[in-house]
Amino acid sequence: MAGRIEDYAIIGDMQSAALVGRDGSIDWLCLPRFDSPACFASLLGDDRHGHWRIAPPVGVGQASRAYQGETLILQTQWRTAAGTARVIDFMPRRDEAAPALVRIVEGVRGTVELDCVLRVRFGYG
Repeated sequence: MAGRIEDYAIIGDMQSAALVGRDGSIDWLCLPRFDSPACFASLLGDDRHGHWRIAPPVGVGQASRAYQGETLILQTQWRTAAGTARVIDFMPRRDEAAPALVRIVEGVRGTVELDCVLRVRFGYG
């Protein structure tokens, strides 16, 4: 189930953009451009419409997030009883190159179990 629009952060490469929810899920992304059909569209429906979630299991841990400086590089930090992990999301700027969505997972402290669910659904799912 999609969150409220104010619970999303945006990452982009000046030709397209993705919306990242507080739950670690990318719920909206059109590729290769803004006016292309979405490949992640659960913002408009549900998980069957495509998303990419990297986060601890539902209900585990607390998230905090912030942009790096004055960039669209989003850092989400997950704290659980056993440790801390960070997910860094961004889309590198491109000219004629193919679009890229980068998600880097870092272990900060201890052990954190993370789930990764990738459901690509072209044409708005």
